[in-house]
Amino acid sequence: MAELATTPLTGKALLQKVKDLPNVPRRETAKACGYYTKIKNNQVRVNLAEFYDALLAAKGVALESTKDGRGREASYRVSVHQNGQIVIGANYTQQLGLKPGDEFEIKLGYKHIRLIKIGDGQDGSETDINEADSE
Repeated sequence: MAELATTPLTGKALLQKVKDLPNVPRRETAKACGYYTKIKNNQVRVNLAEFYDALLAAKGVALESTKDGRGREASYRVSVHQNGQIVIGANYTQQLGLKPGDEFEIKLGYKHIRLIKIGDGQDGSETDINEADSE
């Protein structure tokens, strides 16, 4: 059996260790690279997910988004709240370039709602927010 690492290996050291253990099962490889925790009764739990993430990072594959960690990602789905309101969310309003105070006309269709941004009032023009999506 391979010698266990005390701290998880990363980067080039991780890649080299994996290359040095070509015929070892993946759980044993992960354990040898330090991706395990000891649980009760001195049993060992192998952390394969962390091991695979570290391998991908060592090979330069980034799966994490570049979000700043605040808020939720846009899911393009909303639900009606108990008070009957539908909240669109800041992620969408930022994507459309909407500002506080922007006004919209609400048009109801069959199983859909359409918001039409009302122009600044100087020329009476209206802008469909779908147009902002295509820019």
